[in-house]
Amino acid sequence: MTGNMEKVRPAPSVTTISGPDTYSSKIELAYNGSREDLDPYIPSEHRAVESNTSTFGALAHLLKASLGSGVLAMPLAFKNAGLLVGAIGTALVGLICGHAIHVLVRTSQELCAEVKKPCLGYAATCDLVFQNGPKPVRKFATFARELADWALAVTHLGACCVYVVAAGTSFQQVLTHHGAPEWSLQIYAALMLIVLVPLTQIRNLKYLVPFSTFANFVWLFSICISMYYCMRDPPPINERRIATGISGIPNFISTSLFAMEGIGVVMPIENEMLKPHQFLGCPGVLNIAMTAVVTMYGFVGFMGYWQYGDNIGGQLIHSLPQDEILAQTANLLVACVMLLSFALVYYVPVDVVWRRIQNRIPAKAQNWSMAGLRLFGTLLIVAVACAIPKIHFFMDLVGAVCLSVMGLLLPAVVETIWRWSRDLTPCHWVVWKNGIIVVFSLVAMVSGFTYALIDLVNNV
Repeated sequence: MTGNMEKVRPAPSVTTISGPDTYSSKIELAYNGSREDLDPYIPSEHRAVESNTSTFGALAHLLKASLGSGVLAMPLAFKNAGLLVGAIGTALVGLICGHAIHVLVRTSQELCAEVKKPCLGYAATCDLVFQNGPKPVRKFATFARELADWALAVTHLGACCVYVVAAGTSFQQVLTHHGAPEWSLQIYAALMLIVLVPLTQIRNLKYLVPFSTFANFVWLFSICISMYYCMRDPPPINERRIATGISGIPNFISTSLFAMEGIGVVMPIENEMLKPHQFLGCPGVLNIAMTAVVTMYGFVGFMGYWQYGDNIGGQLIHSLPQDEILAQTANLLVACVMLLSFALVYYVPVDVVWRRIQNRIPAKAQNWSMAGLRLFGTLLIVAVACAIPKIHFFMDLVGAVCLSVMGLLLPAVVETIWRWSRDLTPCHWVVWKNGIIVVFSLVAMVSGFTYALIDLVNNV
């Protein structure tokens, strides 16, 4: 058959997977336990043939997406908490984030089976869960979808601001050391427009893939260099604080959420998997990735704070001795990677905005309108970064507000609503567990936002 119909993967001859906690058993739950349906809907069998990412490939993508600029910010998080509290807190934040991702993906998979959709994104999952939930919450479906979409967009906008400030700081440190004019950080951040304006006009993601590949190798190289300096003649460990006051905890949580939370990329990766049931479970793609991420982030944060103490900057790379060529090289490479990564991260908020205005623009003007939107957004981001050239402020603010909502609150609410009419009662332990997560996310959001603003005011 020809035409524009979507190609789907042919169904295998065997459609039943045995086991008490397999993907098939979850699908049976979506059918209220009925075994009378001899041909249940298996979402993965109806995905486009392009959705062929292997389990190992999905693990590699998730690790690549999670090991971004946040890993170099973990020493700052440990500065706010102390060595012991930071180590324990990193494990706890990673556990909570991993669990929130788990319940979101599991809910999305069960929802796909019930509504007969091959796959669903984050915002679509929130929308359909509310639509299919108890009657009192159905009217909030559109709000849930918009909240998820805009939280994702603002998260990426905040990350773009971090990239601009971090790249400007790196160029300022290295060039000033070699006799360049002692311009302010705002000037160096504004100069990033020379690269960012043409780079952000690239609209096809496939042209950005080489930049992403290059970025992966440079990040690994830079982390290794940073660890070399951190482990070279560290001071006595008793010179570092084991714990700080309670006032540092909100900033620690906000920075850790910004660093570790990769929920924005989880659903696209799961949606492209050949065997999505292997994303969860034990060991599973998610558990392996989160274990590796938490271990690396905890190690970098611990060693970075141990070596540099309260002198640590917003990014570990900026605290390295800039009179050594190896540190200067790593600093410049990280700056280049952040500029190249800007275009990838920037794609998300542009897409969120464009989907809402595209139908209002005449077809003949859409090309120029898209170019104008990308230019305006780039100028706005750089302007904000120049007005507030503080890396830790953006990380704390985005982590506290956006990632508390998107990474913790919404997954807990979505799971509760999805299971409410199926197997939950007000006294069920899942309700209490999700209630605790909701309270934790709200406390983290309010306290993190408050302390970020206080810190900004005190340092203006």
